[in-house]
Amino acid sequence: MESNGQDPTFSQFYANPLYLSPSFAGATDEYRLSLNYRDQWPAVPGVFNTYSISFDKSMPNFSSGIGILATYDVAGSGDLSTTNIGVLYSYDFNINKQWHVRPGINFKFYYLGLNIGKLVFNSQLTGSGTTPSINPPPFNKVADVDLAFSTLAYNDQIWGGFTLDHLLTPKQSFYGDNSQLPIKLNLYGGVRIIGETRLRRKLQEALSIAANFQKQGKFYQTDIGLYYFKEPLIAGIWYRGIPFMTSQAGDAIIGLIGIKTKQLHIGYSYDFTISNLMASTGGAHEISLVYEFNSTSLGGGRKRYRAIPCPEF
Repeated sequence: MESNGQDPTFSQFYANPLYLSPSFAGATDEYRLSLNYRDQWPAVPGVFNTYSISFDKSMPNFSSGIGILATYDVAGSGDLSTTNIGVLYSYDFNINKQWHVRPGINFKFYYLGLNIGKLVFNSQLTGSGTTPSINPPPFNKVADVDLAFSTLAYNDQIWGGFTLDHLLTPKQSFYGDNSQLPIKLNLYGGVRIIGETRLRRKLQEALSIAANFQKQGKFYQTDIGLYYFKEPLIAGIWYRGIPFMTSQAGDAIIGLIGIKTKQLHIGYSYDFTISNLMASTGGAHEISLVYEFNSTSLGGGRKRYRAIPCPEF
């Protein structure tokens, strides 16, 4: 039997920047800790939950950034789980006074797990069982390494980039079959219409338009939306499923509310399903928490970071 699936998707993809693109590693004033949780389709039996934690550091004296990213995704009643733990690095090139280019890389460990004791077989559904009885064959643990590469270009108002993930196409079969994870492409970008990014100037109001295109295997998806920030509140609305740019046209409308202070960003979003699955999924809930901070000993005389204008949610 053949089945298909794609990587987990976060609606608040800029609240999980290292997952979106290794180029965002260190794209912060100094230190950043990000926590993300997504509950996909809570009305469907079984769980479809994704957890993510990342930590990164800016090294402006070396025009670089480093970070670590761990994600855990669990799906279905059999707890089919995928774990990724990666180390990231990015470097910032100053092309001219306005434009920067920032390539990045993520080298990671990949692990696929399954709780076979939670699966239900035919012999467990009938009073007399089946003849012969069904016993699941033993399977091998799936562990591999993987690689992602990205490039981001930006100035004070515009940003855009791409990410190529699963470049090493890690194996994903429990029984040694020739089944490899397909490469995933992300194209993302946007423009800030209201608001300026300047060193030492606090941003108090901003309006941004952004888009994110993903393709993995034969499936592809496009999100487009608006962010509006008026200190300290942020709101956003997104549309997922643009015709001719998405495998499933008209998939979801996403609403976002959040609070953004100098150090702490908290966001909540809900995916309202508008496809023919509207009555059966329960949508999707997503929570993000981002904490940015500086060290008191190193913050005084170091080189300042050139801010990327994209939103934090």
